[in-house]
Amino acid sequence: MSSGFKLDQIAISEEKSMKTLVENRRAFTLQNCELNVFETLQASALVPLTFSDFVVTSMLRGRKVMHLFDQPGFDYIPGETVLVPAHVTMKIDFPDASENNPTQCIALALDQIKIQQILDRLNEQYPREGKDQYWALSQNQYHFMNNLDLAQSLNKLIRICSGTALGKDILADLTLQELIVHIIQTQNLHAATNPQTADQNSPLSYVISYIRANISEKIQVEDLSEKACMSRTSFYRAFKREFNLSPLDFILKEKIKKAKSLLSDSKASISEVCYQLGFSDLNYFGRQFKKSEGISPTQYRAVVGSGSEH
Repeated sequence: MSSGFKLDQIAISEEKSMKTLVENRRAFTLQNCELNVFETLQASALVPLTFSDFVVTSMLRGRKVMHLFDQPGFDYIPGETVLVPAHVTMKIDFPDASENNPTQCIALALDQIKIQQILDRLNEQYPREGKDQYWALSQNQYHFMNNLDLAQSLNKLIRICSGTALGKDILADLTLQELIVHIIQTQNLHAATNPQTADQNSPLSYVISYIRANISEKIQVEDLSEKACMSRTSFYRAFKREFNLSPLDFILKEKIKKAKSLLSDSKASISEVCYQLGFSDLNYFGRQFKKSEGISPTQYRAVVGSGSEH
């Protein structure tokens, strides 16, 4: 079933070259960023780690339990990213780590001045919709699944930092801009779909609330642009810029999410779920569901049903 996009794996260091079996570190330092690759081959608990820069971490192998901001520990697995502000200590458990099951994670430390330069450029050249809306990194949205664009940017940075390409600092700076934009867009979408964090002054947040409240209907982009008080073209461009997906892609994503809920919690047939959510073609619904979740609606219901029996 669906999960975040996993990053390309990096070969594990030979054990004889490791200085420690717990969070052994390899570092690749560039002008505005530093790639750290951490590997653990031994079960451990509450291992502290602190950086003096803002850090983008992402799992490559294994499982960690992360403790951040005095919150309950949470599982951290491949396909996920966690953001850690400068001077904040994370404490990490490695319950499953061993020589045969190593844990591997990257930590990309970013220069704060470079981050601010990217944000200033975004706010100057691509202002956000809504009053007093600015591009910024949020510390509240710090744990999320990778989308395709985010995973591709991280993979590109890993290759650049660990490689020997001519002008790697320039290449890294270009990719850092992509990464920051994709992170903010991911955070914006998380915030806009959460009633507690959605900005009520934002026309796009209002549209998202409308979509979710009427997800069983056939929703037209023209109707959404009217509710946002924008032309269709301006609305489409603003939505895509803010969230890194089109309005139609978001509607489809929400319909699949609702379909999963109905398949899990109701006895409605697959066709009833399909037509209840405004799909007019059962085959199209099945293809889109499988594209999103990796399995068909029938297989999904079987998996969910077998899991609830135990």
